[in-house]
Amino acid sequence: MSEDNPIRVFVAHNFQQSDDYLRVFEFLESVERFFYLNVSKPEDMPDTGGMDAIKEVLINQIKECEAVIVPASFYLEQNDLARFEMDVAEANEKPLIVIRPFGGVAETPQVLIDRVKEHIEWNEREIVDALKRQARLEDTSRWETIEFTLD
Repeated sequence: MSEDNPIRVFVAHNFQQSDDYLRVFEFLESVERFFYLNVSKPEDMPDTGGMDAIKEVLINQIKECEAVIVPASFYLEQNDLARFEMDVAEANEKPLIVIRPFGGVAETPQVLIDRVKEHIEWNEREIVDALKRQARLEDTSRWETIEFTLD
């Protein structure tokens, strides 16, 4: 992964930029030397064609990605649309990553956990590592450094 070859990410959406949708990109932007391309385009809501046109746009967006991130809050609020986007991802062999509800105010439904490759916390390191593992099959094992002071 480099600036010339960014990871292509789709974040589940309903053609609106929800707080959690925007939060994913805030977290990704906070990581130095991590390059990604957002292929989810909430602004591309079709003007005509109804649900068939909406589904077609979502299918095309998901086909462009390397991994799909589903904020659990999106699944809780837009269950049918979230399941459709996950079905499209699975049909196109795109790995699914779910991020727990922000702030710990709710639990991720078990049915959602059972469908995804990774179930992660709201943490920029976890999000980036999950994307690297799922999109590029990169080993992301890192060691935490803890400094102790001697008194």
